[in-house]
Amino acid sequence: MGGKNMSNILKEQYGLFINGEFVDAENKETLEVKSPATGEVLAHIAKATTGDVDKAVKAAGEAFKTWRHTTSTERAALLNKIADIMYENKDDLAMIESMNSGKAIRESANIDIPMAADHFRYFAGVILADEGTNKDLAENTLSIIRHEPIGVVGAVVAWNFPMLLAAWKLAPALAAGNAVVIQPSSSTPLSLLHLAELIKDVLPKGVLNVLSGKGSESGDAIFNHEDVAKVSFTGSTEVGYGVAKAAAERLVPATLELGGKSANIIFDDANIEQAIEGAQLGILFNQGEVCSAGSRLYVQEGIYDEFVGKLKDAFEKINVGDPLDPNNHYGSQTGQAQIDKIEEYIEIAKQEGLNIVTGGERLMDNGRDKGFFFPPTIIEFDDNKSRLVQEEIFGPVVVVSKFKTQEEVIEKANDSIYGLAGGIFTSNINRALQVANQMDTGRIWINTYNQIQAGSPFGGYKKSGIGRETYKETLRHYQQVKNLYIDYSDAAKGIYK
Repeated sequence: MGGKNMSNILKEQYGLFINGEFVDAENKETLEVKSPATGEVLAHIAKATTGDVDKAVKAAGEAFKTWRHTTSTERAALLNKIADIMYENKDDLAMIESMNSGKAIRESANIDIPMAADHFRYFAGVILADEGTNKDLAENTLSIIRHEPIGVVGAVVAWNFPMLLAAWKLAPALAAGNAVVIQPSSSTPLSLLHLAELIKDVLPKGVLNVLSGKGSESGDAIFNHEDVAKVSFTGSTEVGYGVAKAAAERLVPATLELGGKSANIIFDDANIEQAIEGAQLGILFNQGEVCSAGSRLYVQEGIYDEFVGKLKDAFEKINVGDPLDPNNHYGSQTGQAQIDKIEEYIEIAKQEGLNIVTGGERLMDNGRDKGFFFPPTIIEFDDNKSRLVQEEIFGPVVVVSKFKTQEEVIEKANDSIYGLAGGIFTSNINRALQVANQMDTGRIWINTYNQIQAGSPFGGYKKSGIGRETYKETLRHYQQVKNLYIDYSDAAKGIYK
């Protein structure tokens, strides 16, 4: 694989970042971190224990005592400094992200790292503009509403967008005045650990703690720790149930960004070239490892044959390979488990008698046998209850079907346990708004797909999660509301006379 020498960027071993220092795990155990594109061992990471989680939470709790009293101006300045450092080190962070996750450098350098930095800037602006409220409830009576930090936030993020998802949690949590214990996936932890090294002298000790280890072990310990006052998780719906249960048992709030099986709808009056690009953005972005992927494609019957033919041609021109080669559109799936899952669904498609238009077989030539590369794949279906239509695959596999009417496609789009996102391609704004208002999803793109800038709320309906991220209201997820009820009259009311 091409690119800059990783040995000049990465350390051979990363400890746990607790209370401003990198330390070994309590039991000295480590885990290997490999490149999914080459199988090369990139680094070793400490494997956190329950005891390590306790140390991190205690450090965060101690730091919170003073951090909570910093001004919004002070916190905004530090968030902006983090963003500055991320931009200054963008190339290295992007390279680490691509090598560790398998995603194309063209995406990590132009989307993941810059947008992660922008989230710190965005929430710096949010807290500077944030204001309390007050109201006269009666004569000589004033109600003042304050928003205060919750305490120690425990966060765990998925492996598909390690840096960006971390920023989605860290920026609002820190902006609100909380201390954080965060754990990235054990398969893709390196970019966040590298960032912790870069910013270790920016934040007061203990305000940010970054652990590494198994989600089923140290991740669960974070969510179940009695001193964690708020939990935030991005990952599968299946794991999300467990996180929600842990939060409910301790009566603490939870933000959950979970799975999806989103419908991308192409009407016959759509700009075909724009819709083709939108379909590609929907399922090929980040090699399809996106919770909001437009993995269900519904095309109106008048343009169906033309559209599917053109999409097939477009898919077959996609370059899949070395994630550090800027000429490649996407790289490797993140690991063996993911490639196995994709191949399992291809077999299910064959068993169901579905038509594989293009793709469907793992790429093993030109050195790609060392990684987990899978081509853009189109599968036609008729039955909306097919497993490929109802279940999240998390890869560059789109299922496509035709529809006749607006009413029909709305019903099909809503026929899902998920409700994270969706897309609509049409030149008729009335139609776009009518359909959007009837789709049971939290985010709908119109004539585009998978745009994820800070400033618009992201989150799902139904089993796609609880809460919203990437928006100013997200700040409230990390705050408590306090009411000061003031009677400023000079005399008693005489209630008990």
